[in-house]
Amino acid sequence: MTEHARPATRIQAKNRAAILEAALTVFSEKGYGGATVQEIARTANLSKANLLYYFPSKAAIYRALLDSLLENWLAPLRALDPAGNPREEILRYVRRKLEMSRALPRESRLFAGEMLAGAPVMGETLSGDLRALVDDKAAVIGAWAEAGRIAPVDPHHLIFAIWALTQHYADFDVQVRAVLGGARSPFDEADAFLSDLFTRLLRP
Repeated sequence: MTEHARPATRIQAKNRAAILEAALTVFSEKGYGGATVQEIARTANLSKANLLYYFPSKAAIYRALLDSLLENWLAPLRALDPAGNPREEILRYVRRKLEMSRALPRESRLFAGEMLAGAPVMGETLSGDLRALVDDKAAVIGAWAEAGRIAPVDPHHLIFAIWALTQHYADFDVQVRAVLGGARSPFDEADAFLSDLFTRLLRP
């Protein structure tokens, strides 16, 4: 994006948001390789030249989306409170992750696509900031287990399991709905099932 000393006008902010919203739709449906700047611009109801005023390339749009996504995606993990009740904190994390899959399926599929591609954009972030955060929260969970407040559990793999069991409902939405039958929403049942599953797993 072209940098300006002055704050963005309302129109500029609106156009930038429209570009990112359109790009989220296009990237989540077609992947990075299948997306084009022209299609993103058309979806945003802007000309290609107008889009390139805000973002110099497809890669710049993609990076901006992923940076924003990761920040939002990790907020529930950051909120895990070492001073809280262990099972309540972990179950709250499970529910927040499941709700994000319900509310933000395109974001989940965008992130999954980046991972399946080998994380060409986010590789350094994954092994840096993400790893540090997960290690920190895994230490909290490990301390709870050592104190007997939850059952013995590998904290890193517990976090991986939560990611897998919640994001599956967004990333494999078509498969889930096909198996369950058409328009039936899986999320209320999934909430009850996962709450029971992790309650049993974590019970000392």
